[in-house]
Amino acid sequence: MEPVQTDAYLRRLGVERPARPTSDALRELHLRHLQTVPFENLSIHLGEEIVLTEERLLGKLLGSGRGGFCYELNGAFAGLLTALGFDVTLLAARVHVPGGGLGIPYDHLALRVGTVDGGEWLADVGFGGLSNGVLAWRERGEQVDAAGVFRLVDVAGTAPEPGGDVDVVKDGRAQYRLEPRPRALGDFVAGAWWHRTSPESHFTRSLVCSRVTEDGGRVTLSGRKLKTTGADGESEVRELADDAEVLAAYRESFGIELARVPEVRGARMAG
Repeated sequence: MEPVQTDAYLRRLGVERPARPTSDALRELHLRHLQTVPFENLSIHLGEEIVLTEERLLGKLLGSGRGGFCYELNGAFAGLLTALGFDVTLLAARVHVPGGGLGIPYDHLALRVGTVDGGEWLADVGFGGLSNGVLAWRERGEQVDAAGVFRLVDVAGTAPEPGGDVDVVKDGRAQYRLEPRPRALGDFVAGAWWHRTSPESHFTRSLVCSRVTEDGGRVTLSGRKLKTTGADGESEVRELADDAEVLAAYRESFGIELARVPEVRGARMAG
């Protein structure tokens, strides 16, 4: 990542360049990312190509003011953290699906981040509703976060970490299973293709645009439903009347300027 891109990224997050890649700096960057760069799958339904290269990801997030889903958000965030001197490892995960079982290989991308003060953290700005803060990688007890209570659990039947898999559990429910082996961004191309084309992918069946709000709540636009949840858990849902209101909601709540309203297009085979 070029210095001018790093500076532009930090401006979007609304933070100063950290003096050192410390744990506190990582926490601030992580939270600000969740607050300013939305989790969204609009490209799938706008017919836009999703390309997992740093240049294309930065072009989308910085040039177009957009967000993305896990591969895009954590892929771009990894580039920023690396440019700032953090030690970043890309990790593959499989999401726990309702009813039991795991999703496809390379189902999700998360980050393991080392800091100069000896910290080692799980960072994830691309799950669409995990922890607001980073999670201590070596801790196996409860970790209390504004978004819930988390645990990292070594998976039975596999060797203890760093060789074995790790389940990320939120409020007693397993979210995804991490493989500690380091990966490259290009490893996730097949997973991204599946999620934007398969009829079994929830991304092809629905629209979502969501971010953490500055007061610790969340705002989410799904189709024409705008849901605002406060830090106290109280929610308000508003049905938007027309395309003009939908476009205004994307602009005002997420900073996304669209020429037209995206509509669910179902699964499409990649060309």
